Amino acid sequence: MATPTSSSSGRTWWKEGTAYQIYPASFKDSNGDGLGDIAGILSKVDYLKELGVDILWVSPMFESPQIDMGYDISNYEAVHAPYGTVEDMQALIDACHKRGMKIILDLVINHTSAEHAWFKESRSSRDNPKRDWYIWKPPRYAEDGTRLPPTNWRSYFSGSTWEWDEHTQEYYLHLFAKEMPDLNWENEETRQAIYDSAMRFWLERGVDGFRIDCVNMYSKRVGFLDAPIVDAAVFEQPAWSEYANGPRMHEFLREMNQAVLDKYDTVTVGELPHTPDPRHVLRYVGANDKQLSMVFQFDIVDIGQGASGKYRFQDWKLPQFKATVAKWQQFIEGTDGWTTAFCENHDQGRSVSRFASDAPEHREHSAKMLALMLSTLTGTLFIYQGQEIGMINVPKEWTIDQDYQDIESVNFYHAAIKVARETMAGNRQAIQDETDYIRRSIQILGRDNARTPMQWDDSNKSAGFTDRPEGGWMRTHDLYPEINVAKQIDEPDSVLNFWKSMLRLRKLNKDLFVYGNFHLYEPDNENTFIFAKTTFPVGGTTASAGQAAVVMLNFTGKDQTVTLPSLDEVGALRLQVGNYVDSAASEELDLVAGPGQQRTLRPWEGRLYMSS
Repeated sequence: MATPTSSSSGRTWWKEGTAYQIYPASFKDSNGDGLGDIAGILSKVDYLKELGVDILWVSPMFESPQIDMGYDISNYEAVHAPYGTVEDMQALIDACHKRGMKIILDLVINHTSAEHAWFKESRSSRDNPKRDWYIWKPPRYAEDGTRLPPTNWRSYFSGSTWEWDEHTQEYYLHLFAKEMPDLNWENEETRQAIYDSAMRFWLERGVDGFRIDCVNMYSKRVGFLDAPIVDAAVFEQPAWSEYANGPRMHEFLREMNQAVLDKYDTVTVGELPHTPDPRHVLRYVGANDKQLSMVFQFDIVDIGQGASGKYRFQDWKLPQFKATVAKWQQFIEGTDGWTTAFCENHDQGRSVSRFASDAPEHREHSAKMLALMLSTLTGTLFIYQGQEIGMINVPKEWTIDQDYQDIESVNFYHAAIKVARETMAGNRQAIQDETDYIRRSIQILGRDNARTPMQWDDSNKSAGFTDRPEGGWMRTHDLYPEINVAKQIDEPDSVLNFWKSMLRLRKLNKDLFVYGNFHLYEPDNENTFIFAKTTFPVGGTTASAGQAAVVMLNFTGKDQTVTLPSLDEVGALRLQVGNYVDSAASEELDLVAGPGQQRTLRPWEGRLYMSS
């Protein structure tokens, strides 16, 4: 009898299910207008079921001016017209349920669009009943009389978080684009309206939960103080210390559960940036406190981002990556919390390009290696569209002003180059070096990397995403003839079929992979990543303690010698999976390996050993 792991209590569908994120604009166009839509998603539900998906996460498909690709919502109770209708969404919800799948939506309630009826009323006059539904502040003035924003906070999309409203002579707060004003969660009437319009409306239609955007930003520090200066060259400074994890954040989430979520069988996964302390994260995900089911902790996908700006790439070493994985695998041990496993989403560069190698000779092995790693990690597994076929970052040749679409990276580029020209006046080489550096950083980290159209086949220049002659809303990745679903379906050893086999293996061994304990070996090794998963605490147990697995990964383009770690509780381990076609043939002793034996891992090779 295996000793229960610390995270196995309270087993439920959302812990054991594999989730798949869909970005509606880029997934599948059904009507030839160049934009993905709900009918397109519906046409691929069977594909997702066959892949092994249990939970479908649809990114914002609500009515929106699309300033930030739908994260600026103008009506929570309507669908963006080019995507379809509420009835189309009901058909998708029903189709998922018919196949035994769940569906969750994005819950974007830190802010709305400036086109939302609530904000139109709020900005109409200072005495409007909805004025306090958003955050308005009077200006402050410099000694020379120059009008200044209430604080020096920097927007995620560059510039100030404050926008001057000439009509009412006050500033309103927007942590993101100026067209995305922040809601005032201090106002109880506002909160109740959010619960009705953004949550109950969809829960009553059968939605199974939410991925919650910016989940720790609703409670700002009401003193509205200036942020510390970290970049003296500009007025605006990163200010998450002032608006993330504010004093009433946990209170608001408890209320959300009591008022709405506890009435349904729901899952919530919160986007939780700027929260590096595991003890604080546990306050959000502890089951007994009923705030969030789990969160996306961003340490992994933040690797390589600059301290003074996201798009200032910094080199990193593998020990940093391994320590981050271990931290968020192990923090729930001995608690009633839960964790997630992911390394891609709509806001990040592609994992093959960022964490492995997208060189032609390595990209397939790299994609499979990362799939092997992710499929064996504890927690709820999230896959992003295209990850299952190994989609990679856009080519270096793409240009900022012609090919990139994302407001965040384009704004950052122009703001950074403007500062460079002002501070490096006359030094053409320095300006050029800065320009090249920012372009390269965006090519690695930019959000557009995840938003190129899904590559279904090579039937046309749009990779089967759309039939529109001029192509989709965004340029298709140049390598679609080599990387696409149709091609990989027919290749037994493709990245797609490797993902399918790993997801089946994960389900068959959920005690080990979904709920198991994580053990890191050789944390300082800069070339290889070795970890074990067990259904028992390592050390002092008997040989019949339960299941065990060892995962060995080569994160380099050269051969690396590795040593199988000792697990006295289980004895010999058998090679179960390898990401090279001939992995099994390369093993000795009838695929059986004992502790202390050495193996040579080829470039970007991954192997999974399991107890018999």
